[in-house]
Amino acid sequence: MYKPDPAVVAKDSLLQPLTIKHVRFRNRFMSTSHACGLEVNGMPEDAYQSYHEEKAKGGIALSMFGGSSNVDRDSPNIFRQLNVGVDEIIPHLQRFSARMHAQGAALMCQITHLGRRGDPYAGDRLPTIAPSPVRETLHRSIPKEMDDHDIDRVVKAYGAAAVRCKEGGLDGIETLAGGHLIGQFLSPATNRRTDRFGGSLENRCRFALMVHDAIRRAVGDKFLVGMRFVVDEGPDGTLRFDECVKAALILKEAGAVDFFNAIYGTMDTTRALAVENMPGMGSPLAPWVEPVGAFRREIGLPVFHAARLADVASARFAVAQGKVDMAGMTRAQIADPYLVAKMASGRESEIRPCVGATHCQSPYRPSCLHNPATGREQVLKHIIPKTSGPRRKVVVVGGGPAGLEAARISAERGHDVSLHEATPEFGGQVLIGATGSWRRDLMGIVEWRIAELQRLGVALHTNAYMDENDILGLDPDVVILATGGIPLIDLAQGSDLCVSTWDVLTGQVALTGDILIYDGTGRHPGPLAAERAKAAGANVEYVSIDAQLAEELTYAERFRWKKTFLQLGIHVVPETRLLRVERQNNRLLATLVNEVSSEQSQMSVDHVVIEQGSIPGDESYAAIRGRSANDGVTDLEAMVKAAPQPRMRKDGFELHRIGDAVASRNIHAAMLDALRICSAL
Repeated sequence: MYKPDPAVVAKDSLLQPLTIKHVRFRNRFMSTSHACGLEVNGMPEDAYQSYHEEKAKGGIALSMFGGSSNVDRDSPNIFRQLNVGVDEIIPHLQRFSARMHAQGAALMCQITHLGRRGDPYAGDRLPTIAPSPVRETLHRSIPKEMDDHDIDRVVKAYGAAAVRCKEGGLDGIETLAGGHLIGQFLSPATNRRTDRFGGSLENRCRFALMVHDAIRRAVGDKFLVGMRFVVDEGPDGTLRFDECVKAALILKEAGAVDFFNAIYGTMDTTRALAVENMPGMGSPLAPWVEPVGAFRREIGLPVFHAARLADVASARFAVAQGKVDMAGMTRAQIADPYLVAKMASGRESEIRPCVGATHCQSPYRPSCLHNPATGREQVLKHIIPKTSGPRRKVVVVGGGPAGLEAARISAERGHDVSLHEATPEFGGQVLIGATGSWRRDLMGIVEWRIAELQRLGVALHTNAYMDENDILGLDPDVVILATGGIPLIDLAQGSDLCVSTWDVLTGQVALTGDILIYDGTGRHPGPLAAERAKAAGANVEYVSIDAQLAEELTYAERFRWKKTFLQLGIHVVPETRLLRVERQNNRLLATLVNEVSSEQSQMSVDHVVIEQGSIPGDESYAAIRGRSANDGVTDLEAMVKAAPQPRMRKDGFELHRIGDAVASRNIHAAMLDALRICSAL
């Protein structure tokens, strides 16, 4: 719960209140609107509300929910938005606002019409609409040019949606310009009209003014109304900073807005999303704070902003220096919804860091790569309660992400925990993954957990290989095997002639000459190995079983790797499988088959590097499972519910495998295994 220390509050600009009209925000932290993926048929039901309520409990001042909430039928649900175009949403909003207000947080919704950013084959399968029939690259629709009837209809829909939000007990709303319909009218790139809605800046502002006038007349002057507004369209756009300022002043002078939520760049290409709109790992911290601050000086209204404000220090600088009035730490609070409470009570060092992995932008959103409780608040807890049962002796074997999290959760439960890692360092595969040119921030996952384990008094052991006798000699009540996996190299012929991506990334092999890297997973290790080999001067041939590079990753990660490969001059041969490898004249002959044509080809190289994931390192599991009370069986029903695991007999210890010791998956899956099992111990 949010219990700020007055001494901490007095010294920190982030903890000072902000008042806009009648609404008082208790501090300068907000979560910006996003489509979190928890809605049900366009409605914010309990899971959706619980996700935001946790941030309110954690001290946030404002949750701006409902990213891209639709106001009308021809703005369809294409990435799990809310539907504010129907009265059905009102009772949901009433419950939602009551829950948030009870925790001391304000609540606002973003309402919008997607315009050309929609999908003519989604929802009611209606044509998309826009000021001009200009196709969007990312969402692909060719829109119908809006006539006066379309404009009047959509303007009325905005007003009606705003009323629903007010009746729902919200504190305000924001509209979305940027790449959405309002922004499509503002930008010359998407507005080719020659009537009263096109041409001059004043004409291009007309639609936005009509929308906000309809909203004001519908909800009155006391209800807060803002706009998520681009301050510069960047290299791909046509709206420069000066014209954005002029447009904002037109809106201000008309009394249309109470605040601006500033963004930078465009959002109609993958590059724009990954680099400008929602930059992640490998991007500078707070990249747009300076242009946003310059915009704020010109406008004279409160300005909110979020883009890679990933840590408290960046947010503190932005607020203290007058760049922004409210710091949007959306992804940082997906990583730790109690960020504000920890910081305000003098426990800033305990904040779980956002590492910028963009896992929260995957189809599985709002999940954080290393906080599996996010989005699962109805089952899993962010604040781990102490056990009401006996204190148990928990032995965790393996100090990768799964083992570190298992030890942390078990210690939070109040158990006697020891962690044993066979190598000199904790971190497991994260140590390998963080070696890339833009992946170093992954180490935050390990560093935070080591600090937390030290704070919790967990016995930490490195260079501690644990065999059957070592484990049993500790007389454990619970054994968690997080022993990870070993690289899989599985070819019809010649597996022994190949090396793994792990061998390359850990420096076990030095690669020269011609190298074939075969990527059978579409994850990070293949591209990481290619980058390492190219840097060493090797000639890299990259073959992928998938249709594109890094198929299994998020769009932002995939874009980053594509850009890296272009810079390094690495060509990808897609949809091709490696069949076998054999020796030929002191070189290796690789036989490949194209998955589309079924045609075979051969490639002569000096080295073949394989990425096929891993297989469990489960020798210890096989050796001790017969001594366990559950025969090493993790009951799936109990696990999914985070409930205590059943026992098959009274004697013996409880035994579980987690993470890659079960199957080759990602960090989030390893963390989820650990939380589900250990929070019930």
